[in-house]
Amino acid sequence: MAGGWTRDGAVGEQIEASIQDELARLKARQGTRGESLTHCAECEDPIPERRRAAIPGVTLCVYCQQDRDGRNRVHSGGFNRRGSKDSQLK
Repeated sequence: MAGGWTRDGAVGEQIEASIQDELARLKARQGTRGESLTHCAECEDPIPERRRAAIPGVTLCVYCQQDRDGRNRVHSGGFNRRGSKDSQLK
């Protein structure tokens, strides 16, 4: 794919750098909270090593954390929140 004046892979490197910056910001905001649990405090499923490394002191698996955060709620407001053109035209 032609990228104008950019070298091949520059966009991917920029995306990766943005992700690393955001992860560093989140880690700094959270601070170290001690030892991560190897199993979820609610459902006792194993917590993956990558999650434990990314979030120091994690105690919940992804699914239990999503339930606690309310991310699995069904939104039924009649709006398409995914940003499709149809939702923008309403």
